[in-house]
Amino acid sequence: MKALSLAVLAFAVLSLGLGAAGKFDGGLLLGTACLICAVSTFRSQKISSFLKIFVAIFASETVIFGLIVMAIKLGFWPEWARDYVIPDSLPLTVAVFGILVEAVSHLAVVRAITSIADRYFENDDMGSARIWPLARFMAKERRVAIAMVAFLVVVNQAQVAISVRLSFFNRDWFNAIQAREEATFWNLLLWVFTPWAFIYVASAIIEFVVQSMLIIRWRNWLTSHYIARWLDGNTHYRMSLLNADADNPDQRIAEDVNRFIDGGNVGYGIYSYSILLISTLSSLVSFSIVLWGLSENFTIPYTNTSIPGFLFWVALAYAALGTAITHWIGRPLVALYFARQRYEADFRFSLARLREYAEQVALLGGERAEQSSLRARFGAIIGNYLSIVQRRKQLMAFTATYGQISPIIPYIFTAPFYFAQKIQLGVMTQTAGAFGRVEGALTFFVNYYSSLADFKAVLDRLTSFDTAIDTARNLDAAPPRIEVTSHALTDIEIGRLDVRLPDGRHVIGTEGVVFTAGQSVLLTGPSGSGKSTLFRVISGVWPFGQGDVRTPEGKTLLLLPQKPYLPQGALRQAVTYPNVSADFSDAQIQEALIAARLPLLAQRIDEEGVWSQRLSGGEQQRLAIARALLAKPDWLLLDEATAALDENLEAEIYAVIAEKLPDTTVISIGHRSTLLAFHSRRINMQKRGESFAPVDAAD
Repeated sequence: MKALSLAVLAFAVLSLGLGAAGKFDGGLLLGTACLICAVSTFRSQKISSFLKIFVAIFASETVIFGLIVMAIKLGFWPEWARDYVIPDSLPLTVAVFGILVEAVSHLAVVRAITSIADRYFENDDMGSARIWPLARFMAKERRVAIAMVAFLVVVNQAQVAISVRLSFFNRDWFNAIQAREEATFWNLLLWVFTPWAFIYVASAIIEFVVQSMLIIRWRNWLTSHYIARWLDGNTHYRMSLLNADADNPDQRIAEDVNRFIDGGNVGYGIYSYSILLISTLSSLVSFSIVLWGLSENFTIPYTNTSIPGFLFWVALAYAALGTAITHWIGRPLVALYFARQRYEADFRFSLARLREYAEQVALLGGERAEQSSLRARFGAIIGNYLSIVQRRKQLMAFTATYGQISPIIPYIFTAPFYFAQKIQLGVMTQTAGAFGRVEGALTFFVNYYSSLADFKAVLDRLTSFDTAIDTARNLDAAPPRIEVTSHALTDIEIGRLDVRLPDGRHVIGTEGVVFTAGQSVLLTGPSGSGKSTLFRVISGVWPFGQGDVRTPEGKTLLLLPQKPYLPQGALRQAVTYPNVSADFSDAQIQEALIAARLPLLAQRIDEEGVWSQRLSGGEQQRLAIARALLAKPDWLLLDEATAALDENLEAEIYAVIAEKLPDTTVISIGHRSTLLAFHSRRINMQKRGESFAPVDAAD
């Protein structure tokens, strides 16, 4: 950006010098604008990486287009290119664009948007790309993305230029029709309209392809980024403990990321709005110049009062009034759209949860209660939907009326001149077209208010999701905290420890306890005394409290909860989780299932299904035991992991663990007295003040 700012500065000095010498008409104005652009380009080193792309494009175009205009003014433009000149105002326009981009980058809402977008445009990941017909190549993903955005902006600007050219075609064509000039009519149609129209179509197709590739690459990277942030360091678990203000993380990752980038099927995303705004601004400036020139000598109808650029001011006032009224009517839509996403996600989650617990609901006869609950949740959707309909009805009533009136306004103001034979039909239609483009650009927020409100809701959901992730990850960022470290000894040592619940209540307090390698331990105590929480402390996932835990360096630990997690898919994946099924042979998986007393499942390891629904509680627990037999951990923590088994089968499972995992230290949580026979030591959680303490029990 420094080099670009110096280039713009050098051109600004040149323009000012030639303008002061009277050799460059308009050089003083352009030079002044370029001085400001040079400063804003230099300052843009500290702004969003995404917005830097646009600043760089506009700064480059300021110099390029400025030199072309200068060459034309000074007579250095080649004779063969006399028919291919650019408007004098173009370098001034792009300089203003560059200044505006740097200025809006400091707005709070823009910073919120770009804080999410910048992650993609600042990453150092490598990616592959291909430019037809060249071979595929490897490059940094952000460089590919920057190149695609820059290309799309330039293509979009070219399309605006073609639209301006076709505006003049439209004027000349209608004038030829009015004058009955047949040769001019066909010449304009064949040699002006046809080539430019086909170039526009080709550019639109190329733009669509490149845009689609950018969107899917962007979504792929940002989705992976959010998944990693959500899962890294047990953040997803901590967020569930905190009950953070980030409902339905699945929807925020699956839907909101897509809608942030592309808008999905319901609106526009950051890319669409960025390009759309560039196109809108380009159209505004380009057609404002056309409209100003066409209405330069217009007088107020039926008076002799002349106002330079009269129709431009009419369009500006009309658009300002429409935008203000639209915002006043539609402002509540942002909150309504935000709530809609939550209600929809809550309803889908309830349906998915009902499917997961179908057997329990059927056994309890809970269908009536479920129907009532689902109707209530869907009722919230209906209520929100009707509120949106009511608000959009009011918004639509105004915008539709506004849209119907807009096309006839330029004809109302140009008709007196046409009927007085002061202008031709072609000028009248070109004026109306230019007025429509200017008015359309100025009423951007009128036309897109509903989708902008939806986009703002998506932005708020992603921003709050980021905040919830940061809060969860920062739980133990600074003392007091529970420090889980490794040491060279073979035992698990718990020092002074104060464990709390998420609401701040004390649950465990101890001056120290040691779990000795090779010594099986049974942990007992009343419900709510913190037995499972102690296991989670040892595992390193519990963030609430302070103290220190030291685990043997290089040793593996596996915790089996009472209700194990079984991923959907092939049975082999459920058995080997969290390892990859390819890490084990079929024979190893089958042997583990047989040892865990699941011989019938041993022949179904390639069968796919929702195993958490197809297997009973006891079968699920035995499948988790098979998982442990494959993993062979150094420490195995069983959190009532055999509670669903009868006592005889439980005894068999403990015998299998002792036989198959002779080097594994087992620590169990349980309430049955029969478990004492399988452990050499018992620790009981005893009440001490506000909390419980693990104390060796004398049996």
